[in-house]
Amino acid sequence: MVRPGGKTTGKSVLCFGFPLSIFFIVINEFCERFSYYGMKTVLTLYFTRFLHWEENFATAIYHTFVALCYLTPILGAIIADSWLGKFKTILYLSIVYAIGQAVLSVGSINDLTDHNHDGTPDIVAVNIALSLVGLILIAFGTGGIKPCVSAFGGDQFEDDQEKQRRTFFSLFYLSINAGSLLSTLVTPTIRASECGIHTKQECYPLAFGVPAILMAIALVVFVIGSKMYKKAKPQGNIMLEVSKCVGFAIKNRFQHCGKEFPKREHWLDWASEKYDKQLIAQIKMVLKVLFLYIPLPMFWAVFDQQGSRWTLQATAMNGDFGFQIQPDQMQIVNPILIVIMVPVVDSLIYPLIKKCKLNFTPLKKMTVGMFLGSMAFVAAALVQVQIDKSYPVFPAAGQAQIKLINLGSVPATVQFQPQLQSVDVAPNKETGYMTFETSKLQSLNITSGTLNKIQPLDLLEEQRYTFAFKWDPANISYNLIEDNITSKPADGKSLVRFINNSNFTVNVTMGDMAFGELQPLSASNYSVIPNPGWSYTINASMPNTCTVDSKKFGYGAAYTISLDDCVGKKLIITHFEDISPNTVHMAWQIPQYFLLTCAEVLFSVTGLEFSYSQAPSNMKSVLQAGWLLTVAVGNIIVLIVAGASAIQKQWAEYVLFAALLLVVCVIFAIMASFYTYTDPNEIEAQFSKEEKEEKKDRDGNEKEAETDSRL
Repeated sequence: MVRPGGKTTGKSVLCFGFPLSIFFIVINEFCERFSYYGMKTVLTLYFTRFLHWEENFATAIYHTFVALCYLTPILGAIIADSWLGKFKTILYLSIVYAIGQAVLSVGSINDLTDHNHDGTPDIVAVNIALSLVGLILIAFGTGGIKPCVSAFGGDQFEDDQEKQRRTFFSLFYLSINAGSLLSTLVTPTIRASECGIHTKQECYPLAFGVPAILMAIALVVFVIGSKMYKKAKPQGNIMLEVSKCVGFAIKNRFQHCGKEFPKREHWLDWASEKYDKQLIAQIKMVLKVLFLYIPLPMFWAVFDQQGSRWTLQATAMNGDFGFQIQPDQMQIVNPILIVIMVPVVDSLIYPLIKKCKLNFTPLKKMTVGMFLGSMAFVAAALVQVQIDKSYPVFPAAGQAQIKLINLGSVPATVQFQPQLQSVDVAPNKETGYMTFETSKLQSLNITSGTLNKIQPLDLLEEQRYTFAFKWDPANISYNLIEDNITSKPADGKSLVRFINNSNFTVNVTMGDMAFGELQPLSASNYSVIPNPGWSYTINASMPNTCTVDSKKFGYGAAYTISLDDCVGKKLIITHFEDISPNTVHMAWQIPQYFLLTCAEVLFSVTGLEFSYSQAPSNMKSVLQAGWLLTVAVGNIIVLIVAGASAIQKQWAEYVLFAALLLVVCVIFAIMASFYTYTDPNEIEAQFSKEEKEEKKDRDGNEKEAETDSRL
């Protein structure tokens, strides 16, 4: 059937000069990339915040998943070319993919095993098992279809539609970036919202559920266009042929190790007994490029940490840009810069370099890209140093810390006995945390007005305390409060507690959080603020109900709010900062993203271009497999370092990766200097010419033999 606006050429339906089928493929790719990048963007925070995995373990699992995603394309290519064909491979593995996304979404439901409704899964192993099964299915799905979709789109064009085919690949690449860009913006926003049946928490089921829905849409769209596709039958996989040839050459070489066997120019020539010279020559060209691939995994080990280490770094930073940026949303900087940088570099930078008569070869571009990748991690290390400086210092073994809060209206002097230190505290003011040896500090002597009070102390090691006190005409009231905080709140979360500075028992709530009844000068436990950066309404009965809006809370902070008085139903409060909020702004990550994006443009785009230019026409899939394998190995390097490294400081790990990539960059530059560029088309043409001459000679000999036989 011919649709309006289309015309038929053979079996193809054309729309604006393009096969109509390719529009289904482009929409399918957009939805699939949205699904993959949307899920992958929030994955690290899901591991650390929902499953409560330690950062190194979360990083290792994240990179194991990414490595698997780049190992499975080899399997997908073999299945498509040798067994099912591209269409069925995409169809079946997309079903696996969609199931995996759905299983991951179900596995992230907090209420799945939370039978006592306390906000924590009772059997977290169920959530972990479902999550890992989902990720494995996703890895096989996305990896398996990766080498098939673009090639299947290219198959839809006739031989005389080369211009349209090039336009299709541009649209295809645009759909990848559009899906990545949009999902990196949307899913962290969904993740940061709250949902749940019994308890409200970060909404991972919906953050994974939306990508699952998009993958289902991708599958449906792909199936709708099935009758319009040109479906080429499987014709055998060249990778298997190459593997067999290489295997035969190695086997044959070891079977002929004696001195009686003459040496051959190249070890692959030992396959000449079974395979033709052209195939052997083509494999030689491929192996020459694959040899250059050996150092490349180190670049990917650095590059793919955007989604793991850099996202974790952003959780300790301030994301206030006038509107709140989530830590995992910072990854959006890369696709935005890619869209800007690729045309700028191609149309401006490269022509400018050419005008300067500099021989900026593809391998030199890749070397510069590796150097910039190394510098990106130096920038990340410098940012991490500033973050570490902003962290509070907590008491070590044998130490304790005390902070003083004067809740009264009269200045006070506190002496730490015996004769350790004396501190003046103004009304409604606090001191910073002061560190003391627990074995030496015995008591506090408080003097306020004409009154004096001594408080004996027996402090626990490695603990923080708040000593709150107030003066009234007849007495000095006080309370020593154990803070129960041993580190800065992780993942950008903030904590708040209340202290009752009135003479009444107070029942206090803030937003949907209930802090219970507080006796005079008693303090509540710390509670997590659902959305730092927001202001909340505080309600307190003193004994009449009074309300007031809190100030906006920072990220990664801890606060004590003093409930002081109630005037005309307005609650009078004082904010005290126990731990300072994140002060290093996320904008400081932009330079490292910029350097890494420049590195990607020079390294990745150029690397693929170089590989294709140096590969014989029938061997491009072998180099594609080799390229994807370097990405997988790079991620394996990260998980090994994350799992085995004894480095305690994150900035030192960044420096380690920067140094390793710099060393590899030097090695690659040396290897590249010995590389001789070849033109596979010329070599193939030479073989074709020789083959024609041999055929001509054979035909001539056959004619002579036929003439002789007649005589």
